[in-house]
Amino acid sequence: MHKSVDEAITSLHDLSAVDLIAGYRAKQFSPSEVLEDVLAHVAAWEPHLKALYAFDPDSAREVAKASTARWTGGEPSGPLDGVPVTVKDNIATKGVPVPLGAASVKLVPAEKDAPPAARLREAGAVIFAKTTMPDYGMLSSGLSSFHALARNPWDLSKNPGGSSAGAGSAAAAGYGPLHLGTDIGGSVRLPAGWCGLVGLKPSFGRVPIDPTYVGRVAGPMTRTVDDCALMMSVIAKPDRRDGMSLPAEPLNWKGLEKSPRKLRIGLMLDPGCGMALEKPVREVAVKAAKAFESAGSVVTEVDGILTREMLDGLDNFWRARMWDDLAKLTPAEQAKVLPYIFKWGESGAKLSGVDVIRGFNQTMAIRAAASKLFCELDYVISPTAPNVNFPAEWASPINDPMKPFEHIAYTVPWNMSENPAVSINGGFDAKGFPIGVQIVGRRFDDIGVLGMAKAFEGLRGTQRPWPKPPAH
Repeated sequence: MHKSVDEAITSLHDLSAVDLIAGYRAKQFSPSEVLEDVLAHVAAWEPHLKALYAFDPDSAREVAKASTARWTGGEPSGPLDGVPVTVKDNIATKGVPVPLGAASVKLVPAEKDAPPAARLREAGAVIFAKTTMPDYGMLSSGLSSFHALARNPWDLSKNPGGSSAGAGSAAAAGYGPLHLGTDIGGSVRLPAGWCGLVGLKPSFGRVPIDPTYVGRVAGPMTRTVDDCALMMSVIAKPDRRDGMSLPAEPLNWKGLEKSPRKLRIGLMLDPGCGMALEKPVREVAVKAAKAFESAGSVVTEVDGILTREMLDGLDNFWRARMWDDLAKLTPAEQAKVLPYIFKWGESGAKLSGVDVIRGFNQTMAIRAAASKLFCELDYVISPTAPNVNFPAEWASPINDPMKPFEHIAYTVPWNMSENPAVSINGGFDAKGFPIGVQIVGRRFDDIGVLGMAKAFEGLRGTQRPWPKPPAH
């Protein structure tokens, strides 16, 4: 436990999921008590953050009450019984509409839970809310035409990142320990980096998801690596609805003890294209690499694998894909879309079929480059994002719909290559704003990537306290 058994626990919302389960087992507190503490904390933060959608405390209280009864009887229903959890807007939960962050989407209640939400519920988790996202998940921002503007608890004038924007805000603010996001170009890792969290993009197919798409994964956003692994032990179970999911595999998510000694690590400071790397971010990434070197790793600086042609090709492919969705809307519905997103997507109408195919084929080029890189390396360390932060009101760090992806050069290659990648807080800038470090592993080495993140937690040392709600 973070606090001894004899010490009065005053902040249940700050406890990890691992500690909550231990506390339930020891009968130190109940799921109902934990939920009430989380709800009180949400009430203090949410007017400032706007992180939640479909907030349903009453239903959550009933679920927590049933969980409390099970723990009292010594019969928990699963590994997350009684743990408060949030789920991103675009991951369906039965009976709740899925707006995808866009005012243009019709609000139709979902017929059933999507695979990762179903696994969480089966494991006994208390899903008390969903979290906000930008329009169609195509921004690294908390800006949305449907949801209120999400903000970063470390600095309310700054962006939490996205597209798992509300999840990042909620996790950093202490809305319970476990938060589920999705990632197709960095949408778990970027907000994790900007919010000081652990955010895992698993190997493609490791976590079944519906609907599935090239590069799209669901992954945990937590405060600790152990909590990330605990959540993965639940959501990585098979579901036949995902025809692109990996075969079931008996992975030991508790076996994270890993020595960095003699591991070959590449330090990637220049991704190959995109935004220039800001000095504080560079310093944090270099410090992380030196920490592994001091622990016995063999660290060498490596070139990035992303080219201008690759990034622009992905941009073209995604523009065309976005326009395919937007073109099906009525003019009135189109008018509701965030102008930044509509301007970006509309430009996809001008692309030829050959342009779009050339763009999609860049995913294959990225895969080939990543495979070649990992022939000689065990892991790659890089910044998660090139910049420290950006304004809350902006759609992206550059805020230009014609240059939408200059900030994802460190993250997007690993979606296309299917490698597991985790963002973990590496340090802070001079003003106390968190800076993320990314650790990437070979395809399917999810346990190893989390093991490296766990090792880094020890090498990194004590972090700053989590932000507190503003005084009224």
